[in-house]
Amino acid sequence: MVGIIMGSDSDLPIMQEAIDILESFDIKIEVDIVSAHRTPEKLVDYSKNAHKRGIKVIIAGAGGAAHLPGMVASMSPLPIIGVPVKSRNSIDGWDSVLSILQMPGGVPVATVALDGAKNAGILAAQIIGASDELVLNKIIAYKEELKLKVEQASARVRK
Repeated sequence: MVGIIMGSDSDLPIMQEAIDILESFDIKIEVDIVSAHRTPEKLVDYSKNAHKRGIKVIIAGAGGAAHLPGMVASMSPLPIIGVPVKSRNSIDGWDSVLSILQMPGGVPVATVALDGAKNAGILAAQIIGASDELVLNKIIAYKEELKLKVEQASARVRK
C-alpha cells in the first residue's frame, strides 16, 4: 500500500496524478491531508505509524515552505517521495523544490519535478515492484506502452 498525503486540499489536483497512476497498477492507496504546520500532532502520528498499517512507501506533496516530506522522513522508516507543488503562495515553485530537495544527511527524500506527482506514483510502484512480481510486470508493461506510443508518433511524423 502507498500512502499519499498532502499539506492541503488545494494540492489534490496535482496529487491526483499519483492516485490515478497507482490505481492503474492496482496498488492500494491511502489518501489524506496532513499539514506539517497546521496539524503537527497528526503529522507525528502518521509518520511514526504508517508502516504499522501496511504502508510501504509514502508520497508527500506540499507547496510553499514544503516541510511535509522532510518532516515525515525524519520520523518514518519508510521511503518518502516528495512532490513539490507550485502553490498560490509559492515563489514560482522554487521554495517547494528546494525545501524538499535540500535535506540533511541521514534524512533522505526522493524528490520529483515540480508538480510531478505522476512520476512520484510511478517511482512508488517501482519500489513496490522490486519485491512484488505482479507490480513489476505491470511496470514493465507500462514502459512498453510508453515505447510503443513514441514509435507510433515517430511513424506519423517521419518523412
